[in-house]
Amino acid sequence: MRAVVQRINSCKLSVEGREVSSCGFGYLVLVGFTQGDSEEKADYIVNRIVNMRIFRNKEGKLDLALKDVGGQVMCVSNFTIYADPTTGRRPNFSHALAHEEAIGLYNYTVKKFRELVGDCAEGVFGEYMHLESDLDGPVTVIFEK
Repeated sequence: MRAVVQRINSCKLSVEGREVSSCGFGYLVLVGFTQGDSEEKADYIVNRIVNMRIFRNKEGKLDLALKDVGGQVMCVSNFTIYADPTTGRRPNFSHALAHEEAIGLYNYTVKKFRELVGDCAEGVFGEYMHLESDLDGPVTVIFEK
């Protein structure tokens, strides 16, 4: 499982020109899955993300976690983070988990974010989505388990 986490001021997600979800200050989390991924790996990564201290404290030091600042999460499935661009001119996506298996892990990941953070905005699995995000920093962290 991979997760690309970007600290944001806000984010909105649209499908076919219609806004379907949005969130404010917090994280945009792009998640992808591969063979061998499990709910246990999702638990580990979601816990790490929620407790990661990359928000500024009063002294300006990156020392506060998402829950400390009352941040929100937008979680979006993204199989392309498992792209292998090392051969040819078209990336190889064969390391991404098949749609039928990945959807269950994605839904579980969103559920875990909701358990730990409260609400979790989400993408529409398997759809072509348009994201607009206002990055903060920018601060970007990649998780893999």
